[in-house]
Amino acid sequence: MKTKSLYIVILIFISSFTTATSQSLDAIAKNKIIKLKKVIKNLRKKNIETSKEELAITTAEIFLEFANWDEKNLDENARMYKIEHFYRKDAEKTAKNLAEFERKEVILLLDETIADATKLLNGDYKRTPYVRPDWSKLKVVDSRILNGDKPVFLSDYTWRPRTKKLNTYFGDLNNFYIDPIQLKNKSGKLDENVKKKLLNNQSDNAGFVFIGHNAPEWTAETYGENFNKIKGKPFTRYDIDNPGAKEMLSHLFKSIVPDLAGTKYTQLGYLLTNEPRWTNHTDGQQFVYFRADVSNYTIEKFKKWLQKRHRTIENLNTLWSTNLKDFNAVNSTLPVDLKERGTAKWYDWTTFNHERVTDWFIFMKAEIRKYDPNAKVHLKIMPSIFTNNDADSGIDFEVLTELSEINGNDIASHYNNTKKTPEDWQKNYAWGWRELYMGYDFLKSVQPKQINFNSESHLLSASHVRDLYMNPKYARATYWAAHTLGLNATQTWYWPRRVDGSLKAKTGKGYPGSNNQQPRVTFELENALLDLNRFSEDITTIQNQRKPIRIFYSKTSATQKSTYMDDLFELYEGLNFEGLPLGFATQNIIKRIDNSEWDLILIHKTEQVTKKELKSLQQYLDDGGTIILDKFSLKNDEYNRSLSSLKESKGQLITTSSLSEMKEKALSITENKNTLPAIEVIENNGNTSKKCIWRVVKNNEGQLIFSIINVGKENVELIIRDKKTNLVLKFKNKINNTSINSNLKMQPYEVLFIEELKK
Repeated sequence: MKTKSLYIVILIFISSFTTATSQSLDAIAKNKIIKLKKVIKNLRKKNIETSKEELAITTAEIFLEFANWDEKNLDENARMYKIEHFYRKDAEKTAKNLAEFERKEVILLLDETIADATKLLNGDYKRTPYVRPDWSKLKVVDSRILNGDKPVFLSDYTWRPRTKKLNTYFGDLNNFYIDPIQLKNKSGKLDENVKKKLLNNQSDNAGFVFIGHNAPEWTAETYGENFNKIKGKPFTRYDIDNPGAKEMLSHLFKSIVPDLAGTKYTQLGYLLTNEPRWTNHTDGQQFVYFRADVSNYTIEKFKKWLQKRHRTIENLNTLWSTNLKDFNAVNSTLPVDLKERGTAKWYDWTTFNHERVTDWFIFMKAEIRKYDPNAKVHLKIMPSIFTNNDADSGIDFEVLTELSEINGNDIASHYNNTKKTPEDWQKNYAWGWRELYMGYDFLKSVQPKQINFNSESHLLSASHVRDLYMNPKYARATYWAAHTLGLNATQTWYWPRRVDGSLKAKTGKGYPGSNNQQPRVTFELENALLDLNRFSEDITTIQNQRKPIRIFYSKTSATQKSTYMDDLFELYEGLNFEGLPLGFATQNIIKRIDNSEWDLILIHKTEQVTKKELKSLQQYLDDGGTIILDKFSLKNDEYNRSLSSLKESKGQLITTSSLSEMKEKALSITENKNTLPAIEVIENNGNTSKKCIWRVVKNNEGQLIFSIINVGKENVELIIRDKKTNLVLKFKNKINNTSINSNLKMQPYEVLFIEELKK
């Protein structure tokens, strides 16, 4: 029967596209739109909501317009493909086939939507009502964005044209841009068009204020010719240590923030800067991405910082293994080079770099609050700075998140690898989830009661997540994962097309193979949001689960050790398939947050910590906490000087000799404390390593609700059973309200959102 069914499907598929010889793909698609509109009418007669079907029609119409433009502009598209090395070889061919590809994808999208809608009409599927956010009636309350009394999740796109049609189906986020370049002179006179735009374009929709950092030409004469000549690629294109930088921003905020205060533009905060980074190290003769030189103002600050920290040049020379005459000679040793990582000199420079950048943002926040006392701030920080063994960025992810009232970020995940060498995730997984999971679990550990705003989502359309022929299920998988981890609002990168499909000026590398060429991928992102908003209470409960196991993160080891985050990931990875929400502990988290929020702290390959970090761990033990420690950790301080050992005190200190032993003991403790799920999810009868990441909560009726994502490369068969009774549980699919057999099957990228059937 299976062979016969497959044969019929193949015949239907071939027949569908063979008819293209007698009529164009465009005409086929438009006929299917007409058919779907008729289905929508029938659904409405049965009082079945049709947001998904309306989204499908809108997506189809938009991309048919795009395909028409692409068909007429082969040379332009070929030129765009040539600028990306992974499309360059087949640029002309890909450009020639693009319009046909888009139309076929539209047809497939419409076919899939019609098939599902027909099942709704026939009663095979049932649909929980959709909840569409009213962007003008939103409230931010702790870690939720509320539409009335119901949490909602927001989605939009960077650079998207603002039309009624697009705003209805692809978000309606409000934003306002301010930048020092809008200042006309050194007295702080603001370009009058800025206020006109603010006053004439007021909107009731939730939005944010984006602060750019381009310096006007007059600053060269006023603050020195080198003020705006930072060599490198930072988005803040001037010297933050020059006193003129603060004066310039003070002028900007004084001239515009009073008018912004209280408007909906500020509801999702002031974005202090785009992708902040102040990388300054060298790497021999090799190019260092986004490296920026520092000024004499910065070096003089560093000398004072060193003198305050070390008191005498003799102390500094001892630690640095140098023979400097005085602190003024320090500049002869700069910049630091990557080969010096792990040394006292490296530690001092990178720590200073963190502190001077943090001080800059403290100033910005304080200055904004002079004119808007209720201002919320956030930064578009790349969590890869935290997850990827970053050498020297100037960004203290934890402290800047503490400074913020919104957990700002532009997190990414990985779908493909455009580098010449393989990446580690490709060995075991269909997509790279490390940055997404670890980054958001860290944000949620630092500020659990704040919303998470990804103001430039690279879950799609970055170089490492861009493939014209992407499986649309990936879009659902990565956005679903992000929301279960705490995401509340997203502005996806990006939408570079105008309404007619033509490209905006300066469209570059990010465009070829991106979502604006992928009808089904774009649809599936928004379709996932429709479902997430249908079940927003359940998703919010998953977001706010207690994190009983905390992995200790040391800023010191992260600074000094080039493989530190790889080491932490091997621990995190081993625990992330057990259905248990994971979190992080740091010196500040232990001090700031109620320690009853977790059961134990794991310390893995964390050789170097400061005395303050060690003291926070000892205090945790003194207060009765539990720590599992490996034999490598807590040996030396930031300058590689020996440290005293932790003492068990009132708490429990457990030493382990292997990663597997640490995991086993951690799970045993949580099970004894009844914080480990009482359910087990068995993959392929336990014959292979786990590839499904799952979380489970109870709804108001006491039924178990599971979110499960297959991040592996192969199909997986699941059995979910009660640990105590060994009984296999039965479920229904919450998306379409259908019963599921006890044996669940999942394809790569697939998401299951299921509810235990009532006994």
